[in-house]
Amino acid sequence: MAEVRSLDPSTPLFAQVEEETGPIVLANTFVVPEERTEAFLVLFRRQAEFMEAQPGFVSLQIHKGTAGSRLMMNVAVWESTRALAAALGNPEFQRMAAEFPDGVVSYPHIFERADV
Repeated sequence: MAEVRSLDPSTPLFAQVEEETGPIVLANTFVVPEERTEAFLVLFRRQAEFMEAQPGFVSLQIHKGTAGSRLMMNVAVWESTRALAAALGNPEFQRMAAEFPDGVVSYPHIFERADV
């Protein structure tokens, strides 16, 4: 099972999910041991297929770090935190999340658009 850590300890994911806002971007950076990369990607593909079928899902991309990096980053767009929370709380998703290989560390964080 993956270990979940807060990218910003002052605002853990669960606090962010409680704030009703949208649209949002979930950026989740994973540290994946090299020998577990393929198992991680197999499971991630299953999770992506599940998420794509959930109400409020907009899009998803996974990116891999360069130059031998062990980092993978998921960037998912959702209509709202409410939709994301429902998907994350689904028992089927919870079962899949528990299957992540040991040694994987996840740093999820929710963002909303900022005008620049």
